[in-house]
Amino acid sequence: MATARTAQTIKDATFEVLRQYGLTTLFSNPGSTEVGFLADLPADIEFVLALHEGSVVGMATGYALKSGRPALVLLHTTAGYGNAVSALATARANRAPLVVIVGQQDRRHLAHEPFLAGRLDGLAGEYPVWQHTPARAQDVPGAIARAWHEARNGRGPAVVVVPMDDWHAEADPDTVLAAPAALHGTRSADGPAVDALAQMLRGATAPCLVAGAGNDSPKGWGSLTALAERLDCPVWQESFGSRAGFPQDHRLFAGHLPSARSGLRAALAGHDAVLAVGAPVFRQYPYEQGTFVAPGTRLAVITDDSEEAHRSPVELAVLADPADTVRRLAVALPAATGTPRPALRRVTPPAPPADGEPLRAAHVMAALADRLAPDAVVVEETPSSRPDLHALLPARAPFGFLSAAMGGLGFAMPAAIGVRMADPGRPVVAVIGDGSSLYSVQALWSAAYYGTGVLFVILANGRYAIMDRLSERAGSGAPAWPAFGELSVSGLARGLGCPAERVDSHAALLSVLDKVLPDLAGRPEPLVLEVAIEADPEFRS
Repeated sequence: MATARTAQTIKDATFEVLRQYGLTTLFSNPGSTEVGFLADLPADIEFVLALHEGSVVGMATGYALKSGRPALVLLHTTAGYGNAVSALATARANRAPLVVIVGQQDRRHLAHEPFLAGRLDGLAGEYPVWQHTPARAQDVPGAIARAWHEARNGRGPAVVVVPMDDWHAEADPDTVLAAPAALHGTRSADGPAVDALAQMLRGATAPCLVAGAGNDSPKGWGSLTALAERLDCPVWQESFGSRAGFPQDHRLFAGHLPSARSGLRAALAGHDAVLAVGAPVFRQYPYEQGTFVAPGTRLAVITDDSEEAHRSPVELAVLADPADTVRRLAVALPAATGTPRPALRRVTPPAPPADGEPLRAAHVMAALADRLAPDAVVVEETPSSRPDLHALLPARAPFGFLSAAMGGLGFAMPAAIGVRMADPGRPVVAVIGDGSSLYSVQALWSAAYYGTGVLFVILANGRYAIMDRLSERAGSGAPAWPAFGELSVSGLARGLGCPAERVDSHAALLSVLDKVLPDLAGRPEPLVLEVAIEADPEFRS
């Protein structure tokens, strides 16, 4: 007698979709509306726990950016989704593809607004690249498949809301996934676009380039280096860039563009053509009157981000893959003649502090620069010390620098963990202010539990130094907020199970770095190095 076949559930069908699209690492903090999905999780689906939803999304963001493919996130109805909104905004700004499943109460009594029912539509505003609640349980697997494509092509979080009873519903064998198994497309610049760029640069007597996060790939670095050397022209890094788009130890690297219009005009003065590659034209922070560049300077941009292209005030915008477009552009241009331009940027590291002199952020950056491997990833979240980091700690390899494009705090600590999980053999150092570290300090538990050997360098000045300096610039007296010198980040780290040390002298700093950095790529456990520094009396933006 034949045995009746057990009907496949939506949960089973969803796991098949996750396997098909490579979504087998699940970042989450579990909630009751998701327990039906999580119970009896298959052995090939790896569950990665973080202790707060902001850290969940931050870890997934780092993982997605380093792996180059969408990462899977599971959030708990309103509470979890709400906690994660800031991190989702950062993921969108950093162009990180995330497939985000959000739990919801049981469909059968949502009309009565039961406990934990979520008003989820619009909760994350416009930051998701796509959000969808399937009309019926049988459409859930297809919605998740589509979310993978939406996340990958939209380069941001794609959200699917799933009521908790859907997981146990019977799958319809006749339902066809409303998503392609594979999607191929090209965004290569056409010949006339490349010709127009070449004509603009050929007609310039003093061109320069601006590199941005959108050019951060091995091919992008190679193509832009070839173009810069062919033109023998300066290359600037966009201001507040989340990633480096050009080798910052190259002789033609000119530094980071100022983030205010007067400084921008001064930096680009004398250039009659400026081509931005994978960068907006131009990212600013404080508002100042005036134009971006001096009259007569021609502007163009190459980007694969349609929003970036559409809002750039340029003569020519090319919406295409930067690496491919720049490669073709370099071939179309004549090589510069004459003696090659000498190195544009010479940075002198600070002298070690003398006896009785305070340890400052620049001393820490210089010590790291002397010891870090060229392929190290530096994840930054230290607002008051960012200029020192940019000046002294150049990105020397693709994906050598990562920061939050949105500017919100709480990104670096979990993102560094995600980066290391995606590439366990690459050294990762997170340089974070002590105030910044508190926004996601619980991520250290995940770093320790999953054996991610990140070095977290915490610059401990016991205050919000950036806010103190900005308050002084605004003409204020003493800030309204107190310092927090009694805070011990290393103590918090140890309480979360993460190894930690605190150093308060230059000699102790060098001793720890000399011990840890040579083997950082293979380090099996994280280390929090809390470095007591004195805040700089001035802030250089």
